[in-house]
Amino acid sequence: FRPLALERPAGDPDVARTDRLDEAVASVLPALEAFNRFDTPDRASIRSEWAPLLDEPLPEDGVGTEAVLELMREVVIPRGLRVGHPGFTSWVTTAPSTTAAVGHLVSAVASPQRWWLQPSNHLDTMAVRWLIELLGFPSSYVGTFTSGGSTANLVGIGGARQHAAEKLGIDAALDGIGAIPEPRIYASPETHHVVTRAMGVLGLGRRNLRLVELDGNRRADLRQMAAYIREDKAAGRTPVAIVGNAGDVNTGIVDPLPEMAALAREHDIWFHVDGAYGGWGVLDERVEAAFGDRGLYDSFAVDPHKWMAAPVGTGLAICRDGELLSRAFTIEPGAYDRERNQVVDPVGDPESPWGALGGGTPDWGVDFSTPTRGIAVWAVLKEIGAEGMRERVRRHNDFARMVAARARAEGELELLVEPQLSIACFRYRPAGWDDEEQLERLNADILAELRRVGRSLPSSTNVGGRFAIRACYINPRNDREHVELLVDDVLEIGRRLSAEG
Repeated sequence: FRPLALERPAGDPDVARTDRLDEAVASVLPALEAFNRFDTPDRASIRSEWAPLLDEPLPEDGVGTEAVLELMREVVIPRGLRVGHPGFTSWVTTAPSTTAAVGHLVSAVASPQRWWLQPSNHLDTMAVRWLIELLGFPSSYVGTFTSGGSTANLVGIGGARQHAAEKLGIDAALDGIGAIPEPRIYASPETHHVVTRAMGVLGLGRRNLRLVELDGNRRADLRQMAAYIREDKAAGRTPVAIVGNAGDVNTGIVDPLPEMAALAREHDIWFHVDGAYGGWGVLDERVEAAFGDRGLYDSFAVDPHKWMAAPVGTGLAICRDGELLSRAFTIEPGAYDRERNQVVDPVGDPESPWGALGGGTPDWGVDFSTPTRGIAVWAVLKEIGAEGMRERVRRHNDFARMVAARARAEGELELLVEPQLSIACFRYRPAGWDDEEQLERLNADILAELRRVGRSLPSSTNVGGRFAIRACYINPRNDREHVELLVDDVLEIGRRLSAEG
């Protein structure tokens, strides 16, 4: 055995550079700062321009640190995805704010392992407590950061599965779910498809989601849901959970959560609420009542990487019963991590961090090796405080109402649903245009032109069978100028395209 004689940086045991981080970061900062100004043409989609500079076979020999950094500066960063643009309202994710981005870097470098005793672990655990308090949950609830709302919802549905099984004397996590007769989960058709995927992953079966119709306010029909539950119980099936939307991602409408909580309690069914996008709406006192008593939720999913503008990859699962969650997601310690069984004084100073666990537990979710995602959340809340988050949510809800007001005032626009949170859905409808297929083609062309120009960047959805231009305000860079610009651009483009026929 003879090691390869590869060139190494002086004094470094590895070919990869492990020193001079300050110089490396400093070398890309001007490019990142320039990107965040969004004052140059968007060239991300011009594949023919950047692909030849990046696409290549696996290199046998590396090019070194500086060459990689140069590609980042000159090719990758300038052509990044501009989800932080002040006119971007397409998705329910956005670019991180400044302190959140720095927190992400700190986590990657100084705290790549979450569970062990260190300041970052403390901040992660404290950030969970802060969010539980901020969102109005009892202090007895527990929480764990996840990779996003998809995983946070899976954790909540996993808790529901364990709860339903234990009522039957079964430990689903230990013995499987084969002994659970025909599990069922109840939700509205606006429920995000990650809930269905969670059912598939957890063995509950995607086909066992019972969707109720929407009522006249586009919320889950409670009478139909109650009838489904009674029907399933009478047939010997197993009601596992009711899933409520705390602001669906299509239109931002909040399900009748207080009434759904009461129905769940009546039948002793787990009540899970998906608030990945809209859960932050509880911070606007004008709509907070729609969310009801959070102390009646059994589990809740929310994404700090949405309205809070933490880095993408930051979700949170909150649960009423930490012990049940531990039974649902227990990870048995191996011979190599026996320290997990040690009891450590939670106040005193241990001899070293290597034999002492910090706060939180991997038994509340699906991650084991995981970064301290809560550093970025802590950084945001430490920077702007609870009131800063409340002000952002109120401002963005106001933006959706501004779009709605303009749509009502302009004879050529049609508001398709009254905003409840920060999503506005409308379309361009010239006088005399009644054919739905023609209107869909026109509005799809308007959206394509908006994206080509790049000043106003909404998305689309379907509201009651009608194509809608959809603007979702969660981006801290969204401003009033771009709210007005969106409507102005839709009017200008719509008039031009409809005149062309």
